[in-house]
Amino acid sequence: MINKNEIMDIIIIGAGASGLMVASQLNKNKKFIILDINDKIGSKIEISGGGKCNITNQSIEASDYIGNPYFINDILREFDQYQLLEWLEKNNLTPNIRESGQYFCKNSSKEIINIFKKNIDIKNIILNCKVENIRKREDVFYVECGKKSYRAKSLVVASGGLSFPILGATDIGFKIATSFEHTINALSPALVGLTLQKEQFFFKELSGISTKVTIRVEDKILNGSILFAHKGISGIVILDTSLFWTKGEIEIDFLPDFDIEPHQNSKKLVSNLLPIPKSLSKAFLKHLKIQDSPMNKLSKENIYQLLRLKSYKFPPAGNFGYSKAEVTKGGVSTDEINSKTMMSKKVDNLYFIGEVLDITGKIGGYNFQWAFSSAFVCANNLKKDV
Repeated sequence: MINKNEIMDIIIIGAGASGLMVASQLNKNKKFIILDINDKIGSKIEISGGGKCNITNQSIEASDYIGNPYFINDILREFDQYQLLEWLEKNNLTPNIRESGQYFCKNSSKEIINIFKKNIDIKNIILNCKVENIRKREDVFYVECGKKSYRAKSLVVASGGLSFPILGATDIGFKIATSFEHTINALSPALVGLTLQKEQFFFKELSGISTKVTIRVEDKILNGSILFAHKGISGIVILDTSLFWTKGEIEIDFLPDFDIEPHQNSKKLVSNLLPIPKSLSKAFLKHLKIQDSPMNKLSKENIYQLLRLKSYKFPPAGNFGYSKAEVTKGGVSTDEINSKTMMSKKVDNLYFIGEVLDITGKIGGYNFQWAFSSAFVCANNLKKDV
């Protein structure tokens, strides 16, 4: 049992990927507790990756994230994907690698959650605990959870972002940062579907159709499958697009491996010639006001219009929101965090790790790797005498 009058070494807020990783790395002599609003640990881990948790990726670079690349590199150098895989092996988990280079649990996300359960004493975890107030007096942090109050010399904020509110996501991490005069860079949903302008509403009639595309957004070129949905467009490539898009146009090549010009004399119907689902080609023909006739019957104006499929530009209206977002973009400014320790530069023994920071990765294991890497760096510093 936790003695509420005892001053702990460390309080960790959040029993997600980063919070659990910190706790699993601490020395046994450290007195710590984890506080979480949910009734079980690893709620977001459990549902991620279709229930198999996309743990990491074979190739991880700072360019796979938005945020300060120097800060990101400092963290990844301390604990990269190879070190993570080695640690998992030591804990009897050998993830499966897919063609995309992504690593997943073999059978279930619970495999990695069970590793944390084995490495963290259950008595150190306090669930159904909604953190309501935090203050620091002299060298001690006071954390209020309902009618209970806990004290510690160090505080680790691993509370995540605003995505998946159904899993208990709150803004507590950002409130804590603000209360200690940290800068919060603009927050927005990321790795999320995009909504449409009126001109693209015909996309909604194609719900359920998927096709491979190449997308240009800002200075990035992204490849993958787009999925047409009732609310707009989704799919892996769109989720990544949402990470880099802020406003203005995106450009989609719906025929990434196909050139139209060499086929201008073809006698095939346009809808049969284009290497995309027929319902999609017919929808585009209607949108572009082109009759579905043999390719060699098209006018120069028709060909010019058809070429728009190679560079279809439009500004998304917005996104599906936090309830559908994988992660939160923005967060605590890394300018105010020491990349060698994850400690605040403003407040001694106050740490921020994982999604609460202004670092966000693409889909494919990058955000879990960030959570684990930043937690590892934090834990290394916490192992020292506080």
